[in-house]
Amino acid sequence: MSKTKNFPAGNYRYVPGVFQYSAGVAADAGYRIERARFSRPVPLLEGFAKIAEHLKAAGLPLTAFCACELRSPAPFDEAGFLAFNREYVGTLKTWGIYDGTTNPVARSNVCPEIDPPAVPSFHAFCYTVPDAAARPSFVVAGSGEAPEGKDSYKDYTIARGDVSESGLRAKAKWVLGEMENRMGAMGFTWKDATAAQLYTVHNIHPFIADELVRRGAMPAGLTWHFNRPPVRELEYEMDCRGVDVERVLAA
Repeated sequence: MSKTKNFPAGNYRYVPGVFQYSAGVAADAGYRIERARFSRPVPLLEGFAKIAEHLKAAGLPLTAFCACELRSPAPFDEAGFLAFNREYVGTLKTWGIYDGTTNPVARSNVCPEIDPPAVPSFHAFCYTVPDAAARPSFVVAGSGEAPEGKDSYKDYTIARGDVSESGLRAKAKWVLGEMENRMGAMGFTWKDATAAQLYTVHNIHPFIADELVRRGAMPAGLTWHFNRPPVRELEYEMDCRGVDVERVLAA
């Protein structure tokens, strides 16, 4: 049985996740995924409008939108996170992407510790583009150190409340495993990744060589953002991608 589902309107397949996002996306044959980053965070509704303009200018449908990276002012409590997610998927529903139950779009949402945006904002987004010669491309959604789809995050958090070296190492190992599970579901490994991103405010140096480099999780280096995961009490998050075309858009 396939571990992915097809989203024909977007020309990609996805790993089913929770209602607010999928666990990852991969372009269909004959298409590539491109990533565009805003030069500064753009508030959510304004960002959706700018994304729609970008896709229209490129001759692409709104359904080509397949992944995004958000920045929020501070970690949410669980009720606040649920409320935000219901607001977020509203636009995806009007775009013909979210059907009220299933959401194919992958996502990361993290919180800058210093100089955060005033409101939830877009940092970057991805979309599919026709390309007969494209090699396979993918984006894995962000994951903190707790399984998703449970009745809460806090009750399942790995090494909850422990930011010692051993606690952070346990969190990192679990998150790395989740990245590998999501890539594997789409037929990829770390060797296919062109970027890996880490979000934590804690010291990773004691275990970066053993747990990330030797594991093969940094084939293109590591982009470390001094950010927190979006839910209180989570301390460590990662995402990764294998994308050949990236650009920066003036915000």
